[in-house]
Amino acid sequence: MSAQRARAVSSLWASLRPLEAYLAAGEYQGGPVFQRRPASTGIRGGTSHNAEHALPGGGVRSALQTTPPVASYTRCFGSSVERPAMQGDTRTERDTFGPILVPADRYYGAQTARSLRNFDICRDTDRMPRPIIHAFGELKRAAAKANMALGVLDSRLGEMIVRAAEEVATGKLDEHFPLVVWQTGSGTQTNMNVNEVISNRAIEMLGGELGSKSPVHPNDHVNMSQSSNDTFPSAMHIAAVLEIERKLLPGLRDLRNALQNKSTAFEDIIKIGRTHLQDAVPLTLGQEFSAYVQQLEFGEQRMLNALERLRYLAIGGTAVGTGLNSRRGFDELVCRELSEHTGTVFRPAPNKFEALAAHDAMVETSGALNTLAVSLTKIANDIRFLGSGPRCGLGELQLPENEPGSSIMPGKVNPTQCEAMTMLCAQVMGNHVAVTIGGSNGHFQLNVYKPLIAYNVLHSTRLLTDGMKSFELHCVHGIEANRERIAFLVERSLMLVTALNPVIGYDKAAAIAKKAHRENLSLREAALASGYITAEAFDQAVDPRRMLAPAET
Repeated sequence: MSAQRARAVSSLWASLRPLEAYLAAGEYQGGPVFQRRPASTGIRGGTSHNAEHALPGGGVRSALQTTPPVASYTRCFGSSVERPAMQGDTRTERDTFGPILVPADRYYGAQTARSLRNFDICRDTDRMPRPIIHAFGELKRAAAKANMALGVLDSRLGEMIVRAAEEVATGKLDEHFPLVVWQTGSGTQTNMNVNEVISNRAIEMLGGELGSKSPVHPNDHVNMSQSSNDTFPSAMHIAAVLEIERKLLPGLRDLRNALQNKSTAFEDIIKIGRTHLQDAVPLTLGQEFSAYVQQLEFGEQRMLNALERLRYLAIGGTAVGTGLNSRRGFDELVCRELSEHTGTVFRPAPNKFEALAAHDAMVETSGALNTLAVSLTKIANDIRFLGSGPRCGLGELQLPENEPGSSIMPGKVNPTQCEAMTMLCAQVMGNHVAVTIGGSNGHFQLNVYKPLIAYNVLHSTRLLTDGMKSFELHCVHGIEANRERIAFLVERSLMLVTALNPVIGYDKAAAIAKKAHRENLSLREAALASGYITAEAFDQAVDPRRMLAPAET
């Protein structure tokens, strides 16, 4: 090598040292890198020496151009995700496209590694939701049990698959699921991520070599009797049912009960109603809050109704709904095992073709979540408007003072819980638009918007679950009525004149109200000045307590 060329090579490696330090410091967050490796690694699971890496459309990528190996850090949905590991910490795995390097400390394999390379899209924010991964663990566990019961899966291998799947279902292996939502629309890469993790974990428990696919193969054993086309929609439904039943519905009931307690506490407080944002006839503050209670009760009923369609699972439909490569009774056994293990009911979809090609049940569920968001927006807006003030607003409610509200106005306190609630409800409404578009785009035998639909339904579920709990604890529990302000506004209201309609007629009652407003008189003063009614008759008719319900016959 000439001296000039040697200096050039030396300069090149020197320029790469900052990159190596950058990687070692853990700052890199995605994208292909060039990476030197030792000639051999000696890592269990094979060497990474001279590995080549398949490229889309043919051709290969040399070992110097691999997708970076990864290690975990915390990200959205409460788990860890991937950032590059140190050079040398790799093994070689293979799929139908050829060999590819995989981090030595990860259970996933070649197809997951390819997805990481090909879909580096919002990896720091948009990971596949953990509830989907945990639901997949439940599903793979039940499938292994069913295949063993049918006599098509060796019990020794099957039991290891069950144990590994249970670790997936409980979140123990969350750091081994780095893929993002934005991948193939069938969710195939995530299904294979699950298959690879369970396969390698089972192999490890059996004392085998990671990446060998022996004695437990990700496709032949973990994915036996299944396809991505029926497992992903099944996992979508399982995840949605469990999140709604275990988290959203309890939170919804807690908020409803808190509002019911306020309705009961306020049942004797008469206030002025408002329609069109203008003064109206009276009602009690308890009656006003009873509307919020009813909205949430209807919201619960809608969620329960939607859950009935979510309980139907696509499992057993395999690729297009015919059940090719499955066994008769497999779907029944899977659903029975799932029901027993999760403590809630799942059933085989009555029509597998519909279950793969359309996701109307998820759209319906998103619609119920959207309606709940509409209800919560109305409730939060009412409460913050009724609490406006403290001196120049309506001021009928006193809201909890949780934190300072302004960086410039001393002493200002804002209705922050109401603001957070209305913002997250707006996000839920936006999510529903995405789900609607995704649901409407099922073409022929397969809808290929599955990850988008699952992501948005679960995001909405989580937003509403957490939002309702925060609103209940930090707002509703601390709401108090400002009785003096409410009584003052009742006394000044002109709409009490409505009670005079049956006595003197609509036109004369309207004239009294206009006179009172024009001349800044009380309603009683204007009525007596008009000569249309006596003081005794006025006092008998205009009694707010008698205006709260229909008259007795």
